[in-house]
Amino acid sequence: MSKSKFTMLDNLSLQDFDENSELIPLMTTEDEEAIKNESLPETISILSLRNTVLFPGVVIPITAGRDKSIQLINEANSGSKVIGVVSQKDETVEDPSIDDIYRTGTVARILKVLKMPDGNTTVIIQGKKRFEISEMVSETPYMVAKIQDVPEVSPLSTTEFPAIIESIKDLALQIIKQSPTIPSEASFAIKNIESSSFLINFVSSNMNLLVVEKQKLLEVHDLQERALLTLKHMNVEFQRLELKNDIQSKVQSDMNQQQREYFLQQQIKTIQEELGGVSYEEEIEEMKARAVKKKWNEKVEAHFNKEIGKLQRMNPQVAEYSIQRNYLDLFLDLPWDSFSKDNFDLKRAQKILDRDHFGLEEVKRRIIEYLAVLKLRNDMKSPILCLYGPPGVGKTSLGKSIAEALGREYVRISLGGLRDEAEIRGHRKTYIGAMPGRILQSLKKAGTSNPVFVLDEIDKLSSSNQGDPSSAMLEVLDPEQNSEFYDNFLEMGYDLSKVMFVATSNSLNTIQPALLDRMEIINVSGYTIEEKVQIGKKFLLPKQIKEHGMKTSDLKIAQPQLEKIVEGYTRESGVRGLEKQIAKMVRYAAKNIAMEETYEVKVSNEAIVKVLGSAKLERDKYENNDVAGVVTGLAWTRVGGDILFIESILSKGKGTLNITGNLGKVMKESATIAMEYIKANADLYGLKSDIFDSYNVHIHVPEGATPKDGPSAGITMLTSLVSLFTQKKIKKSLAMTGEITLRGKVLPVGGIKEKILAAKRAKIKEIILSKENKSDIEDINQTYLKGLTFHFVSEMSEVIDIAITNQKVKNAKTL
Repeated sequence: MSKSKFTMLDNLSLQDFDENSELIPLMTTEDEEAIKNESLPETISILSLRNTVLFPGVVIPITAGRDKSIQLINEANSGSKVIGVVSQKDETVEDPSIDDIYRTGTVARILKVLKMPDGNTTVIIQGKKRFEISEMVSETPYMVAKIQDVPEVSPLSTTEFPAIIESIKDLALQIIKQSPTIPSEASFAIKNIESSSFLINFVSSNMNLLVVEKQKLLEVHDLQERALLTLKHMNVEFQRLELKNDIQSKVQSDMNQQQREYFLQQQIKTIQEELGGVSYEEEIEEMKARAVKKKWNEKVEAHFNKEIGKLQRMNPQVAEYSIQRNYLDLFLDLPWDSFSKDNFDLKRAQKILDRDHFGLEEVKRRIIEYLAVLKLRNDMKSPILCLYGPPGVGKTSLGKSIAEALGREYVRISLGGLRDEAEIRGHRKTYIGAMPGRILQSLKKAGTSNPVFVLDEIDKLSSSNQGDPSSAMLEVLDPEQNSEFYDNFLEMGYDLSKVMFVATSNSLNTIQPALLDRMEIINVSGYTIEEKVQIGKKFLLPKQIKEHGMKTSDLKIAQPQLEKIVEGYTRESGVRGLEKQIAKMVRYAAKNIAMEETYEVKVSNEAIVKVLGSAKLERDKYENNDVAGVVTGLAWTRVGGDILFIESILSKGKGTLNITGNLGKVMKESATIAMEYIKANADLYGLKSDIFDSYNVHIHVPEGATPKDGPSAGITMLTSLVSLFTQKKIKKSLAMTGEITLRGKVLPVGGIKEKILAAKRAKIKEIILSKENKSDIEDINQTYLKGLTFHFVSEMSEVIDIAITNQKVKNAKTL
């Protein structure tokens, strides 16, 4: 609905009308009946309106500007005050003729004529009855026409029409409420209208419709049809208003939010200036200044310019701004095309490796070979090494020595327990708290794109519902792919081909085969007792003395005492435990020095027992051969080589086999194979076949809390059973390792070097191995083999001939 005509009349004061004024703002039912009974004049002066339609009963003000219109109004106002009002078809026509006006109009009464200050004449008129022009009488000085009455057709339905009227009233009230331009007084007018016909006319007059649409309403004779058409237009108007208000509300809300954000930004800016902080604009300018100094290719530079453009367009208060800023900070902090210069002095590299690591000659040789190739092929992609061996043998520190030898930066990440792929590849920027993967974070820390990068504990990667980090590492460690390593946070490729990756691992069994295939495996074996003593003397003791703020003259540990510490207090392939024991001795001396108490500068055996307690690892020693069924085996674990004892006993029963000692499936199968082999070959050992049905056999491997598995104890178990059933002694200081088959074949096993070291720690003198393991022995430094005798066998009968003596054990049973 358009602005109420009553609002226009409010501009006129009531004193503009005399007491006899016939202004009727709201037509009553009685007024409507009185008008119906009035007869129309035969001819009437015609006043054409440019942009409105007058409806019966409605009061409107009009402004007359044309001379002949003013003349018509003045003459009519002096006479009958009745005129015929019609609408022009085209409001631009200045002097309309009969063809330029609509034939249907409204008879109006002039209520008031006002002379306005601008010279125009304002006339207040009220519509009375509809008419139709039947014949034009004259067009000068203004139009005069013959007219005829247009009767209104009353509704036939007594139920539908009142409902339509109620709908019109309700919708009119809603439109008034929605429209900010319609005064609230209009609601009272709508509620107080009694006449249905006048209500329709009043609403039609005030609706925001084109003249042609209003004219169509005026020309509808049937009152119910006109009511329905009016209701239709009102629905359209209401929907338009609702949509308009929604849009205005949203726009206003957005404007308020923007004004609030602008106000807060200005406050923050002012606070930052007061505190001496950097504003957002200064931050961006600082980033651009840093970018100018960077060495990067066109692709990277174009990407940076694009991303900093995004930052400039962002509102600093939204969460995405801080993510984008962090992204650009990473972009600027990454070394990209920054490389440290390599030092290919191989003699210097050899000295550094010898300085930091005792022994490990094979490992050092292979590292020097790799460095030599890098020197000859300066453009060669860096090798990917995997240092594989037990804990504490110096794998991680080897990586640090390689970095120093090459003159490169050193970075290290621990992969142990890593189960989220995003730790390697990073999170996408869309996530809250997104950050790059640990690979790029480490390169940022290194400051160069060619550091020595140690991937510690690569065998301890694990998969989860967050993805498989091992699969993500494939791209990192593949020389064909890592030149375009894609980090989800960085969202573009980064060249890792110049990085020298050095992985460390305690086991190869848990590394994904595809990942293992991408690395050069270097076995870092454990140390002999002699090597541990030398490491303790040359490296660990001086290191601990320095770390505790002491002088070398404050504490001395001779070689025999170091041997006692190694043999009695450590059980490992590496030297980590040895360092802890030496640290205890140094702390004891440091306490005495600080408290000015006397102590032995030269450590004795008694001092070792006093500080470290009694020797804890006597169980690692070889046991005697006085008991049948007890045989020494050799095992390999993640922490290096070890000895284990296979025990078996007989008890009266029905021939069942019991196996204990926290053994795995493979080891239990080895025990079953050994039992079935001795049953099948009882005559070879002088055994009666019914003996197996008269006794139960129990095989046990001590230290039941430690899980054990693998095929290496096969020949040991079979030897134990032969000793048990024959009640004969095992050869002294003998250990063995190897897998057996049901046919009595002895198969090779792994971890030979670690097992040999374990045998030496346990004072073993002789070792039985498969013939196929002979090549492993030939590859081992002769220093490790000193004092050992090896027996290489292919059949179980050979093992029995070597291991079983003809001497019965003490208190041998008669079976």
